[in-house]
Amino acid sequence: MHLSQSALTKALRELEEDVGAPLMTRSYKGIEFTPAGTVLLARARLALSILDKAAEEIRLLRGGAGAHVVIAVTPMAGALVLPRVLREFERLQPDAEVHLTEGLLTQVLPDLIEGRLDFAIAVADPADLPYEIVFEPMGPAEAVLAGRTGHPLATATTWAELKDAKWVMNLSPGSLGRSLLAWLGEQGLEPPKHMIRCSSTMLMLELMQRTDCIGIGPARLFEDRLVGHGIQCIPVRPLPPPMQFGLLRLRAMPLSSAAKPMAALFARYLSA
Repeated sequence: MHLSQSALTKALRELEEDVGAPLMTRSYKGIEFTPAGTVLLARARLALSILDKAAEEIRLLRGGAGAHVVIAVTPMAGALVLPRVLREFERLQPDAEVHLTEGLLTQVLPDLIEGRLDFAIAVADPADLPYEIVFEPMGPAEAVLAGRTGHPLATATTWAELKDAKWVMNLSPGSLGRSLLAWLGEQGLEPPKHMIRCSSTMLMLELMQRTDCIGIGPARLFEDRLVGHGIQCIPVRPLPPPMQFGLLRLRAMPLSSAAKPMAALFARYLSA
């Protein structure tokens, strides 16, 4: 930072006086942020991100290169429409750089709030989202139970038949797995006794294809001939009501000129 320790300490003290709260604390673990410091850090990162995007927009208006889009996408959207979106987006923005990550809400929300993502395509319950996040629904995500082809429980139709089943589920906030557990409780049904918690969609699919673990996921994902290879739906009823999938973006930040056409492509293909 090209600052002496005394100059940095003075700058930090002046900043703490401005905001009216201590921002950092020393302990045996080293230097840590206070709760006030954590809040300021998130907002400062967002402010810097907004300024960076403004500079990028101005550079593009003046004919400069270097547009980039950073997005998070659920596996369902990735399997169903991402290749078409990217092909068409490349025709519209041939010089743009695209960064992709998986659309798990546990990571998507902090990345959006701190300005690290332009937008995300994910399954979410709008009622559970923080105020800073805008959710633009694109359709229902019908959930189904599934297991490997030829699973011993492949013909099960009632929850009672699954009482001893082995499960693999993502239980992160906003996930279909967590939604299922809440719904089972509301229905007075027993939760799974044997369960592996897994936040990776790829690992969940591997376990469902290669073991007797069953899971819950979007019907359209399991029906995809490549992603759902070796997996069959289990016709247990009733099931939780569908969640919504859609576009999540930061309320305070308009989409950039590069991100806006990509968001429109996702909306077109996912709503079809």
